[in-house]
Amino acid sequence: MEKNRKLRSQDWFGKQDKMGFVHRSWLRNQGPPNDMFTGRPIIGICNTWSELTPCNGHLRELAEIVKKGVLEAGGYPLEFPVMSLGETIMRPTTMLFRNLASMDVEESIRANPLDGIVLMTGCDKTTPSTVMGACSVDLPTIVVPGGPMLNGKFRGGEIGSGSFTWMIKENETSGKWSEEDFLEAEICGSRSAGHCNTMGTASTMASMVEALGLTLPGASAIPAVDARKKVMARLSGRRIVEMVNEDIKLSKILTREAFENAIVVNAAVGGSTNLIIHLTAIAGRIGVPLSLEDFDKIGSNIPLLLNLQPSGKALMEDYYYAGGLPVILNELKNHLHEKAITANGHSHHFNAKKAKNYNNEIIAQIEEPFQKAAGIAVLKGNLCENGAVIKPSAASQHLMTHRGKAVVFSSMEDYKARIDLPDLDIDENSVIVLQGVGPKGFPGMPEVGNVDLPAKLIKKGIKDMVRISDGRMSGTAYGTVILHVSPESAIGGNLALVKEGDYIELDVPNRKLHLDVSDQELAERRKLWVPPAPHTNRGYVKMFLDHVEQAEKGMDLNFLVGGSGSEVKGDSH
Repeated sequence: MEKNRKLRSQDWFGKQDKMGFVHRSWLRNQGPPNDMFTGRPIIGICNTWSELTPCNGHLRELAEIVKKGVLEAGGYPLEFPVMSLGETIMRPTTMLFRNLASMDVEESIRANPLDGIVLMTGCDKTTPSTVMGACSVDLPTIVVPGGPMLNGKFRGGEIGSGSFTWMIKENETSGKWSEEDFLEAEICGSRSAGHCNTMGTASTMASMVEALGLTLPGASAIPAVDARKKVMARLSGRRIVEMVNEDIKLSKILTREAFENAIVVNAAVGGSTNLIIHLTAIAGRIGVPLSLEDFDKIGSNIPLLLNLQPSGKALMEDYYYAGGLPVILNELKNHLHEKAITANGHSHHFNAKKAKNYNNEIIAQIEEPFQKAAGIAVLKGNLCENGAVIKPSAASQHLMTHRGKAVVFSSMEDYKARIDLPDLDIDENSVIVLQGVGPKGFPGMPEVGNVDLPAKLIKKGIKDMVRISDGRMSGTAYGTVILHVSPESAIGGNLALVKEGDYIELDVPNRKLHLDVSDQELAERRKLWVPPAPHTNRGYVKMFLDHVEQAEKGMDLNFLVGGSGSEVKGDSH
């Protein structure tokens, strides 16, 4: 520990007065001996465990293992719960509550006598929400990702959780599967603890925090039930005590260079478009400038090195056995900033230099990638004046340049009511336009952008169509899907003015998304446009609607950008 550096927790436990007595005395009912209060770093175990968050259902056990590591290193671990966000359970979308959960994390950390933080994460939004909240306090922090579930095994083959979901309508419509098939697949697809085993948003977020340097090397891909996950958790408990002693705060790790590293890594692993919104929000909390254009400029020419669903064929378990993210990092060494430090105090170059690739069919060498340029493409045009995004590695190449007539749905309810009508005027060359699913429009910007194709086209064998919305899509999904259109339709973006039969031009190579309607005609349509009524006039949702920023700014609440710091004045008695 730095000489004479006072621990933050000693403002609570180190005083020999009434308040020192109060703070120590009530914790005595849990049995800590005297030496727990005499200069040991107090480590907060921030746990997103919940039985309503299936991906995080094993984190209670994992937290106990972290505590062992903290104790072994001379720290005092204290676990606390925060709001958990179960992607597969919560309505209308967990994205509505990401910022609320981040507030819970921030205030729980600030208000308590903590010197260092371990974030226990797993399901999609539990990772960015906890990191955002921790950034606003800026204490030494390490992330322990919960890990992916084991490969889904089904009738001699494998199915990936999440990605398999998007095949359900096709299998139902074609009659390939019976009711019994679906019932069996339900449990086969989720046969162990852990989050989605594809490169969905949960795996993307785990890769993101490792790429940012917030985990120990190799933490992101270890399956949830692998014993090596327990070892990593224990070592993380030890390491956070050292990080407190070395005063390695989040702001020392989360530099501009770290964010650029994360963008590069996301491209190489075929990560989710959701990374854009979450990484931008995290950057806003820690005070690092990051724009939507950065994701294209930095990441769009990075080669795809991972053959993993939905951009490839393998699953997370296979990826871990092949060597995991350290192999990717080693292949990318010439694209990564060498001076950016990670949680163990070293750079990715140092940490990954001995990484070995055990399966070239899953992890490619950078000289022979699975795709020469992956990453995220940022589109501009009169349909998305502030930007829109597409994931080329998950799209159909023949649709990357396309012109077609719009078939417009004003909401998800409208889409569900009409998409399978036999007389719907739609063919494979049409462009599906979905309005009203942006940050304010839904509210919460749900993962519905990759809407299912019409049943009559599925029966014809059509696998993909151009789809455009102001919403998001699951990282487990695939298709030629344009997302995050901004400004969104609910606040009067031009997406709200699209009419049935309008021609839309998509040109991904030239980063263009254009509505073939004149500015004069759009101005006339705008005069007739009526803003939607507010969803509610009370509670958190009203706060969200009043303050949420658009997708290109990370969808944070405008008053949460930045941080409050770790100092808290005033006593409770």
